[in-house]
Amino acid sequence: MFHCLLSAARGVCAALLLLVVLSPLASPAFAQTNDAKPADKPPAAGQEPAKESQKVDEFAEAQHALNGPAGNPECVWLGRRVVSLLWRDDLDTAFRHLDLYDRFGCPSAHIQASFRCLIMHGINIDPKAADSLNAKVQACWINPSLPPSPPPAPAAGAAAASPGSGGGSH
Repeated sequence: MFHCLLSAARGVCAALLLLVVLSPLASPAFAQTNDAKPADKPPAAGQEPAKESQKVDEFAEAQHALNGPAGNPECVWLGRRVVSLLWRDDLDTAFRHLDLYDRFGCPSAHIQASFRCLIMHGINIDPKAADSLNAKVQACWINPSLPPSPPPAPAAGAAAASPGSGGGSH
């Protein structure tokens, strides 16, 4: 009797094992290939991805230009992010990043000076071009005392239509 029970148990276990092994293969979801996402290819020998190389250059430039902790890569990364988030009115996220910035021992006065610089140069920032904002934030981070840039020149048609151009008003 015990022998028959053991044989039946083996048969059930073998059937379950076979079911578990073969069921994913029969499923249509597993029959699809995973070709939608190409495999990441490492860069060719001696080449670095452009964005990564640019980031390293920006950190090196900041570290060279700034004395003290404001030039440390973690302070540069977090600080520029805080200034950018403040500019875009994302205050909640900016304050969370500012907490990390302070925790790393980065100088809060540099955030204030950089944001002031960005406000002074904000007239030349194209809201549709993220690179425009990033370039200004980087420039203000490196040198918060940049002189304000002149406002953009008005278009030729706008100057002719201005009220003070002798248009015959009485």
